[in-house]
Amino acid sequence: MTPARRENLERLLKPRHIAFIGGRDATIAVREARRRGFQGQMWAVNPKRADLDGVGCVPSISDLPEPPDAVYLAIPAAGVTDALRELEQMGAGGVVCFSAGFKETGDIQSERDLIEVAGDMALIGPNCYGMINYIDNAALWSFEHGGWSPGYGAAIITQSGMFSSDITMSARSLPMAYMVSAGNQAVLGIEEFLDAFAEDPAVRAIGLHIEGLRDIAAFERAALKALDRGVPVVALKTGNSAIGATLTVSHTGSLSGSSELYQALFDRTGVIDVTSPSQFLETLKYLCVAGAPQGRRVAGFTCSGGGATMLADHSERIGVCFPKVGSAGQESLTSLLPEIATVSNPLDYTTPIWGQGDKTYPVFATALSALNADLAVLVQDYPAEGLDASKIYYQNDAAAFAQAAQEHSVPAAICATLPENLDRGTRRHLIELGVAPMQGIHETLNAMRDAIWWSEARARTRIDRPAALRPGATIQNPMVLTEDKGKSWLRQMAVAVPNGHVCNAAEAAGVAQDIGYPVALKMMSPSLPHKTEAGAVALGIKDAEGLSSAIKAMTASVAAYDRAAVTDRFLIEAMSPKPLAELIVTLRADPQFGPSLVIGSGGVLTELVRDARTVLLPASKDEIERALCSLRVARLLEGYRGSRQADIPRIADALHRLCTEFLKARGEVAEIEINPMFVYPDHIVAVDALIQVPRS
Repeated sequence: MTPARRENLERLLKPRHIAFIGGRDATIAVREARRRGFQGQMWAVNPKRADLDGVGCVPSISDLPEPPDAVYLAIPAAGVTDALRELEQMGAGGVVCFSAGFKETGDIQSERDLIEVAGDMALIGPNCYGMINYIDNAALWSFEHGGWSPGYGAAIITQSGMFSSDITMSARSLPMAYMVSAGNQAVLGIEEFLDAFAEDPAVRAIGLHIEGLRDIAAFERAALKALDRGVPVVALKTGNSAIGATLTVSHTGSLSGSSELYQALFDRTGVIDVTSPSQFLETLKYLCVAGAPQGRRVAGFTCSGGGATMLADHSERIGVCFPKVGSAGQESLTSLLPEIATVSNPLDYTTPIWGQGDKTYPVFATALSALNADLAVLVQDYPAEGLDASKIYYQNDAAAFAQAAQEHSVPAAICATLPENLDRGTRRHLIELGVAPMQGIHETLNAMRDAIWWSEARARTRIDRPAALRPGATIQNPMVLTEDKGKSWLRQMAVAVPNGHVCNAAEAAGVAQDIGYPVALKMMSPSLPHKTEAGAVALGIKDAEGLSSAIKAMTASVAAYDRAAVTDRFLIEAMSPKPLAELIVTLRADPQFGPSLVIGSGGVLTELVRDARTVLLPASKDEIERALCSLRVARLLEGYRGSRQADIPRIADALHRLCTEFLKARGEVAEIEINPMFVYPDHIVAVDALIQVPRS
């Protein structure tokens, strides 16, 4: 983003004056700006109307009294380019272009024209709802909207206008700073807004609804900037399914991209990934109100055995740590609790002291100290509005809990088991106390887990900062090397492969004798990248007679599969001993994301097990080791059922060297797939390899 556009974006987000251009839709936008409480000047442009909801109209853009900081543009698509040209020439700051009918309908040229004439103006859209600034009470918005702010909150950028509107109407009391509906992202995309909002002191967290990003490298820079500044970013990525990807293209003209590559990008940059709208809002709310913790130890409180069990069950499922209370803490808490209470974490402090702040406060404070807690959560389902007789008891415990959490400097949340059991008045009151009012036990614990992950990712990134991604052109229509040639390349890269030799059928017996039985036999043919389906692989051949039979059977099988694929060229290899585990290792390049490593459970069950992790490159050895340890197959490397342990750092180092060589060979190698890669206690062996290179 140029300095001039950055300055214009600031004008657009915090305007002194707004010009509304259009008819019915512009009238609604005037009304919404006024309802938001906008105190600046408002002008209207429409040659056929006297006013837009009381704002007097001038007939043309040139009749505006001065260049507006912000413009709401809602006219037919055919007139947009001319209007933008005139606005840019007069020095307007930025434009919300509500008008549709551009890239999302296939009219790419019109959108290119729009980009060209916009110059350095900050343009949101086209095909978008607009922008709301909840801090300064400015709105360029197309429909009725809700939302509130206590003076800080989340900045949310979405690629769906209706979803952005739905968020403003949600009954969750999420503190808001900004709402941006990005639309087609012709000029300004998620990346630019992320970069700008990371610097805004009123923004405590940033929420992104992503269908597709335009510039992955720019996103990486902006996300790492937010991480450095301590502003958590939460992403809801949609368009991951086949149908969803198709709808994404028709909706905003964006490509959804691989969900695995996006997940790798989020992991790399400390972006919290969520999978549902409710989790999106609850996680943002937790981060805005409670904030991120300094550790992993959670203290849980309920006045219900059922609530304690629900906390414990879901926390175990997702890896949230409720540590046990030590002996000293047991003794202290026992002296404070009714006889019917059992000291535990989560703790059911029981109804005899419920609602008595002078008795529950010492319990909360003592437990937080005894557990050395980093986070705290209290389960409370408030009575429905109108049933207020017992509400004071809930409020007393909430106040006691908030005081204890504040004194111990731990992020605190009060959560309702059922989302609807926390009314708006209670939510607002809890926020005033500095306690996140969370709706749903699962959503609460998920948000706490993600806040912990974010804190750890931030600390990790300070030590192990990712190198810049390298997106760019990829090799088109590559050819597949036969396995022997692929393994020759791997051998040059210091990757171990089985002892083997290529020969014809007549030479096979002698070669096998030299290698030593048992051996593996594979037919080498450029037409057989996946040999198993064609019957072009035979394993565990014990003698010359078996080898001769295998060659005959293999030739017949391949001929039945594809006669043109038959060759008299065979790779004979020593059989590799049984490994601790089998991996699949794939290195490839994507034009949008750049090179990546995919590592997962390998062998014949790869597609069934679907246990894989994607890492964007360049990556450090530590990042590759974390990816390896996150796999389910990693249990086999850790000494499963008495087997030997693998030297995981050494394995990660070998994979890191392979990644480095792949990056060096970019332009010479399109893709490497090793499946299986056998893992032994102190080394790895590429048992089968498929390498793609340029045809030239």
